[in-house]
Amino acid sequence: MTRLSHRQAHSPTAQALIATTARRLARAGLHYGHGTDNARDDAAALVLHALRVAADAPAAALRRRVSEAARARLEALLQRRIRERVPVVYLTQRCWFAGLPMYVDERVLIPRSPIAELIERRFAPWVRPERVRRILDLGTGSGCIAIACARAFPRARVDATDVSAAALAVARINIARHRLQRRVRARNADLFTGIKSARYDIIVSNPPYVREGELQGLPAEYRHEPRLALAAGRDGLDAARGILRDAAAHLTKAGILIVEVGDSERALRRAFPGVPFLWLDFERGGGGVFLLSREQLVAHRSGLTSR
Repeated sequence: MTRLSHRQAHSPTAQALIATTARRLARAGLHYGHGTDNARDDAAALVLHALRVAADAPAAALRRRVSEAARARLEALLQRRIRERVPVVYLTQRCWFAGLPMYVDERVLIPRSPIAELIERRFAPWVRPERVRRILDLGTGSGCIAIACARAFPRARVDATDVSAAALAVARINIARHRLQRRVRARNADLFTGIKSARYDIIVSNPPYVREGELQGLPAEYRHEPRLALAAGRDGLDAARGILRDAAAHLTKAGILIVEVGDSERALRRAFPGVPFLWLDFERGGGGVFLLSREQLVAHRSGLTSR
């Protein structure tokens, strides 16, 4: 058995380093909510990344002694997290969505949508999974929703659209890593512009929904995310209005529309008081996600296009 040097024997284990790192983060007054919601989870992600160990590594990895080189890498990451308020996901460039690993950088919004739960449940009970053949992810960003949908519906083809060419470059990285190039197509489009006459069984979107006046008041961590992926006009509904106006024309007869509007839910209710939005609940938290059928969109077309 290899004997540890004196320096190695007195270096901290990964588990101990996670604890001390969590205490430093807790004292720093940081904002969480970009893939983690507490200091310990942030600390674990940073330590494992500095160790170059996978996030799902066995528990034995936490008992390893941490080398000086790894501790130096961790300190550099910590300085950026604390001083610059960079979210951990951007520092590690990896996260999980609907149980799937994703590459992420500052070209895209950090995946954190509760829509992941709907995908894991295959949108039950609102669709018959065996009949789903085409899915559209509007504003795909990292491609996480499109990729998760493709995995959940192995017989479906998915169009992943975004107005940002930079975001689509990240989406294509993830599509390739999940070997889904044959079924997931990344396309440049501003909402339905460029979709032409295509129709889908499911249209799903996590579009921008932050009000102009709210942007400046967000914690510093949000300023590392693309403004294009957050800002949605005076009332936060610019993107939602466009989706509601045109979605029916791109849904199949039994198709459904799912859109996340987050904290703009109240504004949407006020703007469209006669529309029977179904607001969904989530076991793991989150909200502001509505569902409408094509039938409902058609029935309320006049109310959706007049505002």
